[in-house]
Amino acid sequence: MKKIAIIGTAGVPGRYGGFETLAHHLVLNLSKDFKISVYNSTHTYAENERPKFWAGGRIFYIPLNANGWQSIIYDIISIIHALFYVDILIVLGVSGGIAFPFVRWFTNKKLIVNIDGLEWRRNKWNKWVRKFLRFSEKLAVRYSHADITDNAVIKKYTALIYKSLSHEIAYGADHVEKQPITRGMKAKYSFLVEPYAFKVSRIEPENNVHLILETFSELPYRTLVVVGNWQASEYGINLMKKYGNISNIYLLDAIYNQVELDTLRSNCYVYIHGHSAGGTNPSLVEAMMLGLPVVAFNVAFNRATTHGEALYFREKEDLKRIIIFTATKEYYKLGEQLKIVAQNEYTWKIICRKYANIIYSFDYNYSKKMVLPSLSSYGREFLIKNEMAHFEFPRFFYQEIDL
Repeated sequence: MKKIAIIGTAGVPGRYGGFETLAHHLVLNLSKDFKISVYNSTHTYAENERPKFWAGGRIFYIPLNANGWQSIIYDIISIIHALFYVDILIVLGVSGGIAFPFVRWFTNKKLIVNIDGLEWRRNKWNKWVRKFLRFSEKLAVRYSHADITDNAVIKKYTALIYKSLSHEIAYGADHVEKQPITRGMKAKYSFLVEPYAFKVSRIEPENNVHLILETFSELPYRTLVVVGNWQASEYGINLMKKYGNISNIYLLDAIYNQVELDTLRSNCYVYIHGHSAGGTNPSLVEAMMLGLPVVAFNVAFNRATTHGEALYFREKEDLKRIIIFTATKEYYKLGEQLKIVAQNEYTWKIICRKYANIIYSFDYNYSKKMVLPSLSSYGREFLIKNEMAHFEFPRFFYQEIDL
């Protein structure tokens, strides 16, 4: 039985974000096929929450934060430790990318990396951190045995920039369930008795939380509920001060109880998705799986995830126009279409099987595919003779890219 390590997350059971949810379901779905080890941060799990095994997976604890600048050291220590125990390392994120060349040069271990969604482009990082993350991303893609992107647009990016033909694997969302509004929830959240728009995300500038709050502050008869980590940054604290006392806006702290979160989310009349950086965002596919109509920030990542079946905004006036003029019947139709997309593409059984297929491929001498114009190298005369002249100057799928 192959030995696998999952590295780069705060840990399992998942309680933090997208990668943690992915690791959570990889263990649940693949622990019967592989011996899985997962690296957890002690900053996320209290001392009485640290079992040695969970759902068939072995858990190792690292006394560092899995996020922020410590994530670099956290990932490198995890990688080095895993080299003594496992055959294949699944690394989620590129913080530890600087260790990849050494793994390739001095070991026979296999490296699979999910590069996430262009972390270096996020507004929260300063210039030097961005440079490091981009360099780390380059090393991770170049020296991994297989690289994974979670969105068709990110796949085009890795082909264009690194000439790598990445595996496109998104996230599952069928762990969410539509929940009824109970008497207890009504007592706790008074807004549940009226129609409301909903958003859940990290409170970061690239998620356009400020734009969404400003829009609804000018629509006093439209209720907005936003769940997030308001105290984690100066940006969030300032937004809480500015909009926290507006009567039609409810700013709630992060909710890690899945049933409670699903109750708030599944009973809104529209889901607002403001993410402008990254690839396939887990909160978006979860909203789709719940059959919610989605109004998303207009970038290629979101259009790809929703298959163009959502409504899109760029500016405050765009969002305001959508909220004011979109009819209930249109929202209902959008929700139905998005749920079909989610059921076809974003289930954990499908996602985990794709990861397993990469792992098994190493048994058959799999090597990473590079995007190279091999046909055009045969020369003009050969191509004309074989009626393939149109391949002399091919245009590849990744050469039309809109990030």
